Amino acid sequence: MDKKLGVYICTGCGIGESLDIDALKKVASKEFKAPVCKTHSWLCGTEGVEMIKADVAGDGVNTLSIVACSPRVKYDVFDFGPVLMDRVNIREQVAWVLPAGDEDTQMMAEDNMRMGLVKLNKSTPPEPYQAENLSKTVLVVGGGFAGMNAAVGAAQAGYPVLLVEKEANLGGFMNKMNKRIRPPYKELKPVDLEDQIKKVEAEPNIKIFTSAQIEKIAGGPGVFDVTISQNGSSTTERVGSVIQATGWKPYDANKLEHLGYGKFPNVITNVQMEEMAKNGKITRPSDGKEAKNVLFIQCAGSRDENHLAYCSSVCCLVSLKQATYVKEQDPEAAVYILYKDIRTPHQSEDFYRKVQKDGGIFIRGELNAISEDGNKNLSVEASDALLNETIQLEELDLVVLAVGMVPTSIDETALNLDYRQGPGLPVNKYGFPDSNFICFPYETQRTGIYTAGCVRSPMETAICAEDATGAALKTIQCIESTAIGSSTFPRSGDMTYPEFMMSRCTQCKRCTEECPFGAINEDEKANPLPNLTRCRRCGTCMGACPERIISFKNYSVDMIGSMIKGIEVPDADDEKPRVIALICENDAYPALDMAGINRIPIDPFYRFISVRCLGSVNLVWIADALAKGIDGVILLGCRKGDDYQCHFIKGSELANTRMEKISETLGRLALEPERVRVEEISINDYDRLPVILNDFMARIKELEPNPYKGF
Repeated sequence: MDKKLGVYICTGCGIGESLDIDALKKVASKEFKAPVCKTHSWLCGTEGVEMIKADVAGDGVNTLSIVACSPRVKYDVFDFGPVLMDRVNIREQVAWVLPAGDEDTQMMAEDNMRMGLVKLNKSTPPEPYQAENLSKTVLVVGGGFAGMNAAVGAAQAGYPVLLVEKEANLGGFMNKMNKRIRPPYKELKPVDLEDQIKKVEAEPNIKIFTSAQIEKIAGGPGVFDVTISQNGSSTTERVGSVIQATGWKPYDANKLEHLGYGKFPNVITNVQMEEMAKNGKITRPSDGKEAKNVLFIQCAGSRDENHLAYCSSVCCLVSLKQATYVKEQDPEAAVYILYKDIRTPHQSEDFYRKVQKDGGIFIRGELNAISEDGNKNLSVEASDALLNETIQLEELDLVVLAVGMVPTSIDETALNLDYRQGPGLPVNKYGFPDSNFICFPYETQRTGIYTAGCVRSPMETAICAEDATGAALKTIQCIESTAIGSSTFPRSGDMTYPEFMMSRCTQCKRCTEECPFGAINEDEKANPLPNLTRCRRCGTCMGACPERIISFKNYSVDMIGSMIKGIEVPDADDEKPRVIALICENDAYPALDMAGINRIPIDPFYRFISVRCLGSVNLVWIADALAKGIDGVILLGCRKGDDYQCHFIKGSELANTRMEKISETLGRLALEPERVRVEEISINDYDRLPVILNDFMARIKELEPNPYKGF
């Protein structure tokens, strides 16, 4: 492509009063030979936008540098179709945070322009990857309540659905349920499972496989090849995306001997209680007598680091429901609920009030001891936190343990993925297959594979129905994005993809091992085999590759390296240090923008370069920066870990690991290791970010100037 560069500088929003606009124009016209360089006092207004559109349509400008506000705003206004474009931020990161008319303010704006123009010079238009024989079929694995709702949702939207259930009948755990608590949460209602099954069976877009399992899933979004085994035979289908709705299983109560399970026959689980109620009568397992005094123990193993560290969300509601069973069977029965906290989300608190009015006795505390007499009656000693004393409950017929939900995602055979990284979905420390639970529900670490229902998170049935619809919509979004060659979250709409220069590959396996999404398999010689529809364009493979053979059309090792080299570094005598901030586009960059919006000053000696993820940072950038005379490098990325996840799963974690290796490079250059730092930033840390930057700059100023200045 023959590029014709147009540079458009906005002078509004205080930019013109803060900066020497003529000097900025000289950077474009003199240093970069831009044939078109214009200014406007309101570039995002109708007149400014029409000026740019006229140059694109009439003068053949096909490479645009918009020098104005943050690329995170006005993105719909500055949309000029299939042209190369870069946004240079001189408002939030310069004019709004630095003194107007100051020499250092001007130098920062000019360096921002240089980096933006270098980026455009090194970019080429993206060519979307178009896979062959794309499918728009949705595979739903699991025919329980969530799976059936997901299947119906996708089918009614016009997409073919394959519904695979390992049991002989649809329905999953709801086949074992006696009654449901449904909106408006005032009373118990029938399960109505038969109506849901009939709805699924009547849907022409749904093909049902019962008594079936997934033998293998290969490929990627749009081109998944799924082998389904059923009744001794196998069939292979091509699908576009996958929903895992395999549900949950109860926590193993055999691990709860301290609560009497397995030791006393009249200590049962809430699952056993539900089956008992469905079969007609609530009785003592020891002798079949009707249960008249029943104690429910909440958080049986849940919220316990030795068992399940998390809350299963629905256990309290289930115990309230089952307490109602007991009262319906015998209004004179005594029902006790021993709880840490009663958690009844949303409107279900109304049902909590109902059980209170019906005579349920709630005791906030914990079990101390449980025993049994000669007639198999149970006695429980418990601490009452509200009365601040020990209480004794005698002659209990049943003790029901509210055991928690364990997601079936821990069973790697549910999907049998043909991925280098293993057959199952990666899970967090609790066993749930999150990708980023804060920003992107339903997503997993396997692109095009989504979760719904209790395999994703503990939830009651009404929420499961909504959750299934959300997962169905995500699969459709993935299918349609893949069809046009676009990425899914969080770089939705990105048409680029990684390109590999295989002639220089050394088979080191770092790209295949470090890819967070399993997008790269290997052949028998350990050569990487990219599955491009799985790729989420984070660039982690690019950051991992020591040979630098991986690049994108508009993001590469050479591009960022050239941007760094384009920064003007003053001589040591000027006492104006230069520090590069490689800043993640997902949380850290927005936080920096918010600091600008709030007019929080920053140090003018920083130069900010947005990166897709800290996982994409190649060590050569840091080596090149320091060798050029840059005084320090700080990496700003998302928090790592399960409690607040990096948008690309492990970018920040990888950056920390890689930075440990940079000390060797610094040693060869005879530079201090303090010149490089990694910091974690969340999007709401905008007020803390300037403090971090100032602290690092203060440390850099304490050191001698980089001895490589001027070389």
